[in-house]
Amino acid sequence: MRDDLHKDTLELRRQMIDRQLRARGLRGKQTLAAILRIPREHFLPEHLHREAYNDTALPIDFGQTISQPYIVAYMTEHLDLSPHHRVLEIGTGSGYQTAILSMLAAQVFTVEHIPELANLARKRLDVLNLRNIEYRIADGTNGWPEYAPFDRIIVTAGAPYVPKPLADQLADSGILVIPVGDREHQRLMHIRKSGDRFIEGTLIGCRFIKLVGEQGWKD
Repeated sequence: MRDDLHKDTLELRRQMIDRQLRARGLRGKQTLAAILRIPREHFLPEHLHREAYNDTALPIDFGQTISQPYIVAYMTEHLDLSPHHRVLEIGTGSGYQTAILSMLAAQVFTVEHIPELANLARKRLDVLNLRNIEYRIADGTNGWPEYAPFDRIIVTAGAPYVPKPLADQLADSGILVIPVGDREHQRLMHIRKSGDRFIEGTLIGCRFIKLVGEQGWKD
């Protein structure tokens, strides 16, 4: 990855990590190191660069959002990533979460259903020279069966229920982190596959945009 971009915001990233992430109990060294290296403003429209390190989600193109830094870090930490893992991301969005994943895993497979958003994210990630990413424009609720199974799956939009294709595409001992609930409020679910069983746990409350698709919200 290129480290010569956005050096002027490095101190802002350090402050964000200390005040927003460590202060709330996030301690994963690898996750925090990845977040320190990725300039969040790079994934935002230029008029929002000054707000890049605020403790909030922000609007991006096509009615979507970039998640609050704490939520990005929290979800990443609960994936329990290792350098050999293959990760499926549902909802490329701005590409910011994709970048964090690419720093921590062997390969990232990211799916976005809005073509213009997917193409913009890819350009941003290419500028950072992140090359262990495969891109697909499709209905993410069906996953990416051609490359399954995946060690880890992360969903960055709120679903009414856990899409069966995503659960089916988990490798044994794999982990799925997904927001599940109604259109306005969800809870993050942590699901681990063990043989033929799925062990579910409930994490924190959250609010994401809708996961639209065949196995999600229809509109």
